[in-house]
Amino acid sequence: MEEMEEELKCPVCGSFYREPIILPCSHNLCQACARNILVQTPESESPQSRRASGSGVSDYDYLDLDKMSLYSEADSGYGSYGGFASAPTTPCQKSPNGVRVFPPAMPPPPTHLSPALAPVPRNSCITCPQCHRSLILDDRGLRGFPKNRVLEGVIDRYQQSKAAALKCQLCEKAPKEATVMCEQCDVFYCDPCRLRCHPPRGPLAKHRLVPPAQGRVSRRLSPRKVSTCTDHELENHSMYCVQCKMPVCYQCLEEGKHSSHEVKALGAMWKLHKSQLSQALNGLSDRAKEAKEFLVQLRTMVQQIQENSVEFEACLVAQCDALIDALNRRKAQLLARVNKEHEHKLKVVRDQISHCTVKLRQTTGLMEYCLEVIKENDPSGFLQISDALIRRVHLTEDQWGKGTLTPRMTTDFDLSLDNSPLLQSIHQLDFVQVKASSPVPATPILQLEECCTHNNSATLSWKQPPLSTVAADGYILELDDGSGGQFREVYVGKETMCTVDGLHFNSTYNARVKAFNKTGVSPYSKTLVLQTSEAGAHETKPMKDTDSEEQTLPFPVPSERLPLRRMSPFSSTLNLQPSFPGRSYFDFRSSPHQLSLHSSLQSLNAPGCNFETQSASYSQLVDIKKLLAVAWFAFDPGSAHSDIIFSNDNLTVTCSSYDDRVVLGKTGFSKGVHYWELTIDRYDNHPDPAFGVARIDVMKDMMLGKDDKAWAITEGGITKGATIGVLLDLNRKTLTFFVNNEQQGPIAFENVEGLFFPAVSLNRNVQVTLHTGLPVPDFYSSRASIA
Repeated sequence: MEEMEEELKCPVCGSFYREPIILPCSHNLCQACARNILVQTPESESPQSRRASGSGVSDYDYLDLDKMSLYSEADSGYGSYGGFASAPTTPCQKSPNGVRVFPPAMPPPPTHLSPALAPVPRNSCITCPQCHRSLILDDRGLRGFPKNRVLEGVIDRYQQSKAAALKCQLCEKAPKEATVMCEQCDVFYCDPCRLRCHPPRGPLAKHRLVPPAQGRVSRRLSPRKVSTCTDHELENHSMYCVQCKMPVCYQCLEEGKHSSHEVKALGAMWKLHKSQLSQALNGLSDRAKEAKEFLVQLRTMVQQIQENSVEFEACLVAQCDALIDALNRRKAQLLARVNKEHEHKLKVVRDQISHCTVKLRQTTGLMEYCLEVIKENDPSGFLQISDALIRRVHLTEDQWGKGTLTPRMTTDFDLSLDNSPLLQSIHQLDFVQVKASSPVPATPILQLEECCTHNNSATLSWKQPPLSTVAADGYILELDDGSGGQFREVYVGKETMCTVDGLHFNSTYNARVKAFNKTGVSPYSKTLVLQTSEAGAHETKPMKDTDSEEQTLPFPVPSERLPLRRMSPFSSTLNLQPSFPGRSYFDFRSSPHQLSLHSSLQSLNAPGCNFETQSASYSQLVDIKKLLAVAWFAFDPGSAHSDIIFSNDNLTVTCSSYDDRVVLGKTGFSKGVHYWELTIDRYDNHPDPAFGVARIDVMKDMMLGKDDKAWAITEGGITKGATIGVLLDLNRKTLTFFVNNEQQGPIAFENVEGLFFPAVSLNRNVQVTLHTGLPVPDFYSSRASIA
């Protein structure tokens, strides 16, 4: 019943209807409120003038809304007649329920008649506050509108149901609970008001007083007032005009107002319309039931949204905290790197200070000794030692030659932190709307027959399961650090084969791969164990699947598939690549050596070669290892002097300066026996190129071997087309040189220990080409086996 209350309130006063009348637009108004909103129209628009002009109109003529606008949402709250210069303007007001109404142009004259009987101003107009349709009243005024008796009854029942405890109707302030009701007065009294206003004497003594509950029942059972005809107030409605859609009386029919209209009995039409209203209510009831169920669903959604919001916020905070923790850990690692570089720089500079101090002390002592010798007056004695002193002075001066007084270490830190990709990723960090409309891809399968390691590189291949029906948008390959640490992403893309270079020698790596699409990522594949070769020897290592027994795998066959390049370096090691070639950082490259190696290995896998199972003889495996005990590398542009010019896939170098400049190989060696050659492509004006090995921190702007970070040979007698061979035997800690396949004297250097890189120093008059992947000379291998 409470939802119905708005239907029972007048749109003008906002209170329950009192003596409601029905407008032709089917809306209702209190009779008093209808009188209050009357507006006087111009004389030319009156019904009389319109009838006199011959225009046929009905008793209730609606005004043309295009000509007259009493209400407009766009105006400033004023309504007026359009097209009339002298038309009065009337400010509009808002009723308590928000509907705009128009007050009368002038206050009504005082009258003692009821609102229905009081005269209305001539040529009055009334506008419905709800639909804003306007009409001009005829001579009957408000009496021409029928009264809504049904609405009065509904309001009466509603108010009675709301009044649980009947209150006194005569209390001025806080009404007290009624104790009696007078049936004749139809008024509820409390005891004080009954004694004051309804004393039991005189004519009031004959009134019958009953309890309030009984009075409510008797009021309900009292006969309702029968609605009468608006044109004939003494006649009750007995018929219904179908065309006019209104009840009429017999006198209306006798006067011929509805002579050509279809008229039916009032009771029959009452039942028919009740049936139609009931049927319409059935459909509306179904919609209301659906609306209630929908509201329950919406309230459930509100609760779920609140719960999901709390859960999502907690997940978001956890993810952001994890990012912050990862950044803090990486920060600590980078600070450790900086501290290590700091200690290294200090050590180099302090070593140079110590070295220079000793040499300076020796030089100063020699100078003081020479000055004292000069003071001697014995010519013969002086001449006996002067030649030796002059040679010592020149030799000492040469020791202070070019590069000796140059710092071996710069004060600047070569490490450069590239945080722009990370900052860009943080700025682009956003939510992604992902609907799990399709499943995630299946777990990829590592193809063990195509996975292998050679030198310090690893090649991995994988595929989707044969019966998989879910497509994968790409794959993510992960490797650990070779020491059992955390996995890092080293490749993200659509390809199914990848070669990773620059790994540690003689180390064990774990690899795994997973697939992804728009829905999500698949589980990881089985972890594959990769063993790199010892000290750069190129050999195929057995792969171990962590879920199966160890097995010897065949060599890689697909020579037509190039090693992939890194697409998205997610690992911080990839972003902060140090200038230490040969150390453990990941690099993806495409090299012709890789293709030639695959071709040679493919021939080994030809029919008749059985090296794929553990049943192969030990001698066969030894022969293969001997054949493949080679290292492939090129010159390193990252660590070379800026004057070095590279060509031929970094295998050929020259220089743009007349001064000597140093270039290193990309791979460093700390174990094993390694041999490489360099051919002289150009040799002009008798330059002095130097060939050998060096530390990573060797001076790059001076001849190789001038400092204590390099071991080299300088051959002034070489010519164009000559071949220089370098043999580094870290097992015996020796360094030997060859010119045109002939060994140059005995072992050049001994006690060679540590990490060394192939090195060359040259100027613009020399161009050399590097040849790697060469076996150790036979005579040296036989001599080493005898030793």
